[in-house]
Amino acid sequence: MKTRVIQDDTDPGERGINQAAPIVASSEAEVSASPDLVWDVLTVIEQWPSWNPDVKWVSMDGRLAEGTEFRWKAGPATITSTLQSVEAPARIAWTGTTFGIEAMHVYALEARDGVTLVRTEESYDGLLARIFRGRLQKTLENSLESGLEHLKAEAERRTADLATERRS
Repeated sequence: MKTRVIQDDTDPGERGINQAAPIVASSEAEVSASPDLVWDVLTVIEQWPSWNPDVKWVSMDGRLAEGTEFRWKAGPATITSTLQSVEAPARIAWTGTTFGIEAMHVYALEARDGVTLVRTEESYDGLLARIFRGRLQKTLENSLESGLEHLKAEAERRTADLATERRS
């Protein structure tokens, strides 16, 4: 997995995150699972705590669709998020706020040579993001890496389970 800070000034509407925010990061991983299976793991939001120990709980009001809100706890923060884009099985994006930080988060999935390339990007804006830029930059980078590691592990576990069931 690779994390890098994005330095370009791409229009936020084009990429889904705020490239001009003081904190911007991305990470990607190849997952040995189909895009549909990775999508299923990623988009059953209420189940995030079952495979991602960084997420303590999730409450979602409605179905997986643009405009749907969900609340969740990750680390010390309770976050209120709104789905901005849902394009199965290729892209999901949401915005969220906590402690005055405005976050924009995007996951993009791409089938590639028998695996799924999962790319995630996120930006933080707001007063606290500006004040604690250094610390929050590292926190965001670690969070993206950790989230991808857990997503990869769960999707690959489910893929292995499906292969075992087919052989039985």
